[in-house]
Amino acid sequence: MQHITNRHTLRERIVESGLKATHQRIVVYEALMELQGKHPMAEEVFQHLKPANPSISLGTVYKTLDTFAETNLVHKVLSEEGGKRFDANTMAHSHIYCSNTREIIDFEDEELEQLLQEFLQKRNLSNFEIRSFSVQLTGNKLDPEKQISITRVIK
Repeated sequence: MQHITNRHTLRERIVESGLKATHQRIVVYEALMELQGKHPMAEEVFQHLKPANPSISLGTVYKTLDTFAETNLVHKVLSEEGGKRFDANTMAHSHIYCSNTREIIDFEDEELEQLLQEFLQKRNLSNFEIRSFSVQLTGNKLDPEKQISITRVIK
């Protein structure tokens, strides 16, 4: 996903999602874009934007992020402990969640997406329209000092 850096573009994205582009929505979306890849909780978004926006409340941040998720402007990512985290990357992708460091890492894999689509087509799922799907791997880092990586082994 390309980084959205200017407020005009942020305003357009908010309006395109069917919402009014208020100042509070713009600054919350801007903070989320600045934290992209970190999958922040509402509290982290609040702490990030509070210095430049002292009048904004944590409740407003929660409500705004939930509204963004309802309109698919952002996605909610659930952590193992049940907390809601938010992802500005709305492209199809999956996640790796590390329980011991609480990190969430994006990963995209076209082969996995194709396998899942084929699997679901064979199951004749009825009375349900799939809008999207993702996989979340949950586990622990073996070495907390090293980054998590996923690579395709070609045989």
